[in-house]
Amino acid sequence: MRSARLRRTRRASAVTLVSAMTLTALAACGTSSSDNDGDGASQPSGSTDASAPLDPKTKVSITIDCMPPAAKAAELKEWKEDVAEFNKTYPNVTIEGRSTPGQCLEPPRFTAMLKAKSQPDVFYTYFTDLPQVLSEDGAEDISAYVSDKTVPALKDIDPNVLGSLKQDGKLYGLPTSNYTMGLLVNRKLFKDAGLDPDAPPRTWDEVRAAAKKIAGLGEGISGFGEYSAGNTGGWHFTAQLYSLGGDIVDTSGKKAAFNNDLGKQVAKNLHAMRWEDDSMGKTQLLKWGDLQKQIATDKLGMFLAAPDDITYMVQQLGATYENFGMGPIPGGKNTLAGGNNYMIKKGISPDKIKAGIAWLNFKNLTVGKGQFDWSRAKTDSLPVGLPQPNFWLNESKKTDDAGRAASATMPVANFKAFMADPVPGKAEPPKAQEIYKVLDNVMSGILTNKDADVDKLLSTAETQVNQVLANQ
Repeated sequence: MRSARLRRTRRASAVTLVSAMTLTALAACGTSSSDNDGDGASQPSGSTDASAPLDPKTKVSITIDCMPPAAKAAELKEWKEDVAEFNKTYPNVTIEGRSTPGQCLEPPRFTAMLKAKSQPDVFYTYFTDLPQVLSEDGAEDISAYVSDKTVPALKDIDPNVLGSLKQDGKLYGLPTSNYTMGLLVNRKLFKDAGLDPDAPPRTWDEVRAAAKKIAGLGEGISGFGEYSAGNTGGWHFTAQLYSLGGDIVDTSGKKAAFNNDLGKQVAKNLHAMRWEDDSMGKTQLLKWGDLQKQIATDKLGMFLAAPDDITYMVQQLGATYENFGMGPIPGGKNTLAGGNNYMIKKGISPDKIKAGIAWLNFKNLTVGKGQFDWSRAKTDSLPVGLPQPNFWLNESKKTDDAGRAASATMPVANFKAFMADPVPGKAEPPKAQEIYKVLDNVMSGILTNKDADVDKLLSTAETQVNQVLANQ
């Protein structure tokens, strides 16, 4: 749905931070960008090779989105360290960091920023933002600038992840994180119910059977949880349908594709778990944050999630890493995938483009450096060991996995099932948020009405989604 934790929202509430050296925090993400000092030409000044690395002698200043706020002291410390290290190679590049708490922007503010052309030189987006950014002519085509010279580990980045940042064969961004959804389990409740937490259910029939056993523990414990409000119900309906090999939208992108046997299988299975098995609890109309609270307090056995939900529960809800594990999404045909990335503002100078890519390569795309410096993260008491970001392949993956395991601050064995049998990721549908809002009605109908007419719910949703798609 969105990348990482709280992927559905972009938070506002900007703060301004100022630090020494080359780190200068500007105003919040929605403020005006640096001067648009280039004409958007595809070649850097003084060079005929766009793919060549930035000349270390080049003097340039660039604005970078989403510098950690003061409230995230360890992350901000590492950002400053990385700027200083980056400047050892590029002493004449000034990094001007822009900071906002949490994710960078709320959707309306993000849209307003794009329309005003006020985004930073290097700005944060989700994979699903690409159509909107391009419709506003907001991002530079960086295809000519990205090569194994400027991003040495390029060949080891999952092509499916890079594919999320492409349109018509042109590359518009570089990833910083990605996620795929799996089955998150409460290990304590699994053991209490006589289930093996190291072997989470692999089919939806197994999920149903396990949920009944966990709910049988009593004391208000639910076996399986689902969302049905705030667009999150539609998001999870999509994930479940993907897991069975289905689609929300057909290959043309213009017609709903869920009102069929697979869509009915998802809906009827959830209805049976809710009303026949009583394994999903009586409180419904849940949205993001509700299931996390339930499983963190040992009141829920399992739900679909991305790995970083666990960090949220530990850091914000007082849970412990040891109590959670993950397996691949039941069904295993496909899993909903997403992530976040940075794009380069359309129209800035070629030297700024090169500087931005050099920074993104150092900070986000170099094994053992920047965000992948796991030993430093451990020293700074940041979480290490989650299977996310997980976009590396080949030797980069082996090296990163080894470094992550060596500095782990959590029991990585709890994620072995999730990592050992990865399920192919599948991107969100077009017009995702509008479609999810429609599909919320299917999920809420199933989970709040014992006499729900599944066929009617899906038929009505199909009509409404077709209207959404017709308005693209």
